[in-house]
Order: sequence, then C-alpha cells, then structure tokens
Amino acid sequence: MKEVTTLRTQISHARRIVVKVGSRVLIQRTGRPDLPRMRALVDDLADLRQEGRDVVLVSSGAIGVGIEALGMRTRPTRVPDLQMAAAVGQFRLMGKYGALFARHRCTVGQILLTHDDLRNRTRHLNARNTMMNLLRNGIIPIVNENDVVATDEIKFGDNDQLASLVAMLIDADLLILLSTVDGVRKPIKGGRTRRISYMASVTRDIEQLVHGKGSMFSTGGMASKLESARQAAGLGVPAVIANGRKSGIITQIMAGRDVGTLLGGAATGAEEKRGRKRWIAFFNKPEGTLVVDDGACDALLKKGRSLLPIGVRKVEGTFEAGAVVNIRSMDGAIIARGLSEFSSQDARQIAGRKTSEIKTILGRVDDDEIVHRDQMSLLGHA
Repeated sequence: MKEVTTLRTQISHARRIVVKVGSRVLIQRTGRPDLPRMRALVDDLADLRQEGRDVVLVSSGAIGVGIEALGMRTRPTRVPDLQMAAAVGQFRLMGKYGALFARHRCTVGQILLTHDDLRNRTRHLNARNTMMNLLRNGIIPIVNENDVVATDEIKFGDNDQLASLVAMLIDADLLILLSTVDGVRKPIKGGRTRRISYMASVTRDIEQLVHGKGSMFSTGGMASKLESARQAAGLGVPAVIANGRKSGIITQIMAGRDVGTLLGGAATGAEEKRGRKRWIAFFNKPEGTLVVDDGACDALLKKGRSLLPIGVRKVEGTFEAGAVVNIRSMDGAIIARGLSEFSSQDARQIAGRKTSEIKTILGRVDDDEIVHRDQMSLLGHA
C-alpha cells in the first residue's frame, strides 16, 4: 500500500522518538536484568542520539529488579512491599543504564512521574519544560512511573500508557512500544496467526483479539499497547508495536522496514487537541460519565456544539463541578471528554431537561451547558 510505504518512509525521518521497553524484554524470569538485551537496546538508542535525534526511553523493570534484589520469590501484592521493591530496583536499574550509556559517552537523566504530576496543569508544564531542556542539551531522559509513591488513585496503570502520554507531552514524531511479540497478530487458517503490518485505526474486531494480561513482572499486555498506540496515532504520532528481543529491531524500524505493527495515519482532530484540550483529553482520569443520546452525539461530533442538559440520558459516578468527565454514546463509545460545569448531583437533576428549566430545578442558573464546547475535546465518532 502506498500509504503504508509513505508512512514508514516518514518514520525514518523522525527527529524526536519515544521508546518504551517492557519488563519482559528487560528482565529474566528470575527477575535479574537481562544485561545482553539491555546492552543491545542501549547501543541502538545511543546510535539514534549520535545521529542528532532526540531520544526518550520509558523503561519498566524497577519493581522486577527490586523483587530479585530483595530475594522475593513472587511479586508482592501489598502496596508498601511494591513500593519497597521499586525503591531498591529503580536505583539498581538506573545504575545499569548509566554505565551502559556511558560506554557511548551519552548522558542520561532520570524522570519519575505519577499521573497526578501530569493532570495538574502547572506540574504538567514543569515536566514538559524539564524534559525539553534535557533534550536540547543532548541528554537522554529515562522515564518511569514513580512506583515508590504511586497509589491506585495516581497510577498510570502501566508504562504503555505513560509512554503514550510522554509522546504527547513532548510532541514526539514517533512512539515505539517494545514487547516480546512481533506486533498485533490475527488468527488465520490452521490455528496459526499472522502479524498485522499496518492499521489505519483500531476497530472493535481488533480490540477483541488482544485482551490479555502481563506476566509476573509486568502489568501491561497487547491490549494496553494497542490503546496507547491508538491514543498517540490519534494526535498524528505514528506508533510501532514490535519485538524488543529481536536483534536490531529499533534500527530496522528507523530504516522504514516492514517490522512490527504500525498504527498511524492522518490524525483525527489533531489540530484541536493542542495545549489545554489535549490536557483535558489525555492527561486526566475522568471522575464520571455523561451518557448522551444520538441527537447530542450528532450535535457534538458534526456541528461543534456544547453539551446541553436535554441531551444527557444518564449520569454515572460522583464528581464536583469542574471535574473531567467522559461523554459516552448510548452504544458505549466514548466520544469526548470535558470539564463538567455541574456536579453529578446537579447534573442528575437537570439531565434530559430543557435549559430554560435549570433555574426552576436548581434554584439558580450558573451555566446553560453541562459541558461547554471550549472545555471539551472530541475523541472520535460514535
């Protein structure tokens, strides 16, 4: 396909690249770091840096390394034990990276983030400014979730999601997600599977193929990687899911070779999802959901309107005014995300009612819209 060939050629010219490497690539079954694999990865990344490209490494593996160092036989389930393993493992993992990159005279810097750092607008901008300054000075940022302090409320969930957000944060040209498989695979005759070379978008049929969980030392899976790639591609950042245990895989990707699964193409509404709207869409954990009817979907997606109370059929969750909420169609598709002008309690009272009735119902009129168009980012079609 001409479109695929063109896109893979564009990849070879990418100047700013985010590479995420999973625990199963870096860590042996025992929990010990796989030093030959780490060395090969660093060699490839150092080559990119020496070519004058900006490189960001999002690395898993800290908890796995800590588990091995502490003599634990299995991954702990208690949060304090996981945090302890992360504290021990992160130090050891960065020591390995520092020594390996030093062989190439490359300087690295450590950045530990929680979701709370990126959803807070001020800290979000501070994180971006720090990372951009590192890149301007030829330093390779090594990013990981700050598992030492992270709890469920502030966790990204896995480093695939973190990598996607980092790619958006720094306006990357390419996102590479490395795992232990050669891409997304679909079944063919005889019980076999075949790698999907390219996807212009993620269909529901594809999503059903990839729902799987990670191993003892990782929390991600192919479904997580696909969702992260989809988010990045939606903003015009091509993403490649590939086998990080295959020798020279990054070099092959950057050469435009047909390896892994490439997800990308024209961004949907990318020009809209800049600055504040991008922050609303991707860097916040929604606190609730507004389920809307077909008429409201049409008004939001095709006419660029705000969400009025009359179009809301159901309010899910508990949230205050100003919270980020999902806007979902009746068939379950999340079509937008935005800041609610009303609390969940007030939204339930005015859902399905005309704007002119708000004052009678609530005794006041703070806003006519439940979510104003200027505080909303569209995510796709229902």
